[in-house]
Amino acid sequence: MQYLVILGRETKISLAELEALFSSSKVKQVAPNLAIVTAKYVDINRLGGALKVAKVLDESPLEYLSQLPDGKITLGVSDYSARATQKSAWTLALKYKNLLKRHGRNVRLIPGKSATISTATAHHNQLGEKLNHIEIIKFGDQFATSVGTQNITSYAKRDQARPARDAFVGMLPPKLAQILINLATAGAKDGRILDPFCGTGVVLQEASLMGYSVYGTDLSEKMINYSERNLSWLAGRYSDIQTKPQLEAGDATTHQWKPAPDYVASEIYLGHPMSQPPVEIKFRTEKESAEALLTSFLKNLGNQIKSGTQIALAIPAWLRQNGKYSGLDIIDRLDNLGYNLIKYRYATYDDLLYYREGQIVARQIIVLRKK
Repeated sequence: MQYLVILGRETKISLAELEALFSSSKVKQVAPNLAIVTAKYVDINRLGGALKVAKVLDESPLEYLSQLPDGKITLGVSDYSARATQKSAWTLALKYKNLLKRHGRNVRLIPGKSATISTATAHHNQLGEKLNHIEIIKFGDQFATSVGTQNITSYAKRDQARPARDAFVGMLPPKLAQILINLATAGAKDGRILDPFCGTGVVLQEASLMGYSVYGTDLSEKMINYSERNLSWLAGRYSDIQTKPQLEAGDATTHQWKPAPDYVASEIYLGHPMSQPPVEIKFRTEKESAEALLTSFLKNLGNQIKSGTQIALAIPAWLRQNGKYSGLDIIDRLDNLGYNLIKYRYATYDDLLYYREGQIVARQIIVLRKK
């Protein structure tokens, strides 16, 4: 079966995530923000980098709509074709409504502010998620019907309602935590995930919800307490979390993890917060410190994990005065450290940069495999 995936803002990262979960041969980019995945099922709730998932239709949209169960239809139409406009999408929506009305169906149309219905509008109207709440998606000459939209409400609750938060250590977005987990596990259904820089426990939180056993360590005892509080809070709200977290205070450059993890997903310390691009001496100081930490951590980890173990890390990159980001010089040293860099069809290492417009310290994603 084929599924259309509407890619997130960082499209290259979204594509890498899809490749990790479904393999490169099953993923085809068909437009700058669209990909087709051949799979039995694509779960939007598993994907941190996807905005919508839709099943590609074998029949015409009208044939599909005419087979819906009795009852009122809530319908939205999005057109992701290259030259689509709000007017062309709305005209298509009115066409479907009028044809359905001739067959005695009651139809409520969901308007969009552009050629496509926003993620927020689709989510709040439960398009593709509730009986007869439908989003027809046009892309080129093909059509698909939504089977799910990014659950922004759930993300916000998991991010903002946690009892223990600390802005000083940075706040890893739950969506990015999901992406790191998917890149590390490559879709494996179970196993133990280690976050050696666990902070307030965002990676552990998302991994628990995905059904993994979680193991978190952090240099700060305070962060371990925060993680414990947050994971306890999470378990009280999601009854399907079956395992208890393993949490320990420990320096990632020297700690002994027992038992050894099956996968590693983490954001290392990104350095000091910055409000403007650092001057050269500050940049070099921050860079050298981060490189020393990452190198020592990878050496320590490599002595404990088995061959083939995958590691997905978010490491720092800094905005420079020329408007470009500059990160750590780690790639050329991976071989000596005992790791291989995992490569993707649609994304190079330099493409895997996660940041907001104007953000000074970005997150560079690196995915490794122990030799």
